[in-house]
Amino acid sequence: MMSPLDFIALCIYAVLLISIGIWGYSKVKNANDFYIGGGKVPWWLSGVSHHVSGYSAVIFTGYATIAYRNGISIYFWWALSIALMLILGSYLIAPRWARLRKELNIQSPTTYLATRYGLPTQQLIAWSGVLLKLLDVAAKWVAIAVILKAFVGIDLTTGILIGSSISLLYISFGGFWADLANDFFQFILQLVAGLVMFFAVLNHFEGWGGFVEAWQTLPAANRNPLNEPYDIWYTIFFAIVLFMSYNGGTWNLAMRFMASPDARSAQKTARLSAILYIIWPVILFMPMWISPVIFPGLGDEAGTVYALLAEKFIPAGLYGLVLGGMIAATLTMTASDTNAISAVITQDVLPVLFPKKFERKSTTLKAARITTALFMAVTIVIALNHESFGGIIGLIITWFGALLGPSAMPLLLGLLPIYKKCDQTAAITTMIVGFAVFALFKFLPVPYSLAVGGPSLASLFTFSLFAVLNRNKTCRPEVEQLVNTASGISLKS
Repeated sequence: MMSPLDFIALCIYAVLLISIGIWGYSKVKNANDFYIGGGKVPWWLSGVSHHVSGYSAVIFTGYATIAYRNGISIYFWWALSIALMLILGSYLIAPRWARLRKELNIQSPTTYLATRYGLPTQQLIAWSGVLLKLLDVAAKWVAIAVILKAFVGIDLTTGILIGSSISLLYISFGGFWADLANDFFQFILQLVAGLVMFFAVLNHFEGWGGFVEAWQTLPAANRNPLNEPYDIWYTIFFAIVLFMSYNGGTWNLAMRFMASPDARSAQKTARLSAILYIIWPVILFMPMWISPVIFPGLGDEAGTVYALLAEKFIPAGLYGLVLGGMIAATLTMTASDTNAISAVITQDVLPVLFPKKFERKSTTLKAARITTALFMAVTIVIALNHESFGGIIGLIITWFGALLGPSAMPLLLGLLPIYKKCDQTAAITTMIVGFAVFALFKFLPVPYSLAVGGPSLASLFTFSLFAVLNRNKTCRPEVEQLVNTASGISLKS
């Protein structure tokens, strides 16, 4: 448990977090600053922020459970797959987000969809994305609560309420710039704490020789890159989900690319994040992979393994900062998610529902505060009932992961010239097919890989099929112009 020094460190960190929020508030002059940093964020800061946005408390609870039980396979189907999908996306997707923001002066990743497909598709993707984020953010509240229970000893319900309340306070201050600043600070803190943990565990085994000997005592399956149920098919299918998510299907990550000054900077953002995903998870997860030797037989308590490692190996003071870092990383993720949701609702949804009332720019920020509070309230209710959705892993992988692909497919692939003849019928049909497959697989005894990746795979096939069937159709001029703008192609008059 935490010492008085740890509680002091945690309080200092909380003050620092609020100070960053206040600093961010001073940077926000208008909605463009609040949502995408005015499009002036340097690539290295966006890259670090994009990377850190993948490290909520879920990594230290839900994914820690997988690392404990299934070993190194999580590096291959998660971290390495993200890196490869980001490298691919740095050529195909990331620069297109920056060009759209710069040429069309948009602040929301779904704004362009009204021109690309039509208003019904835009609204369907906007609302489905909001619903998906309800599950994602709810899972983060549960993850925070699990960490607080392990470190401090409070119950899950209290932990969920504490975490969500702090996040609501944080969101009310700083906007996008506060997210970026805190993400960078999180990266430094995580780097220090992770290296301390890594070398402390190494020292526990008296160097590399002892570590290798202990490694050989792990179950053979834990040393297998394709440990069941995370086999080669799961890795391939989940890679599709990761491509969609990390290249912009998860809206707050799209906004990291949109915040870049130009296409080249957006590419560097994606590639820096990819490099970090190749290197850092090895150091971060190594103590969790070897932890069955240190803490054998955890069983259902495997989700607390990182907290146990921290308690055993992290010195007083830094132990409190590790807790603060994990919680704050999650809070900034929820702030970033809510920032993106607010942008979509205030820029793309409310003007459609109430065109007269939301014509004035001054009402946009007011609406953002209201939608933030309502969005947060629903996520808290879901978090308090998380077991109904399969717990943390169920919310993150089975529900959010499986449903993300169908809604993100038209959003991302619609930027590519090869799919420019996919119209509104193609987009809506693609989503319906993906959601239908998800619903069907909930009732059929299919392999886990298909349950997670099947909806995205079906959506990809459907959207690609429409591209083939529509190849002889004439592309609407406004769609041609938009796709060429995103691709950096100038049309001659």
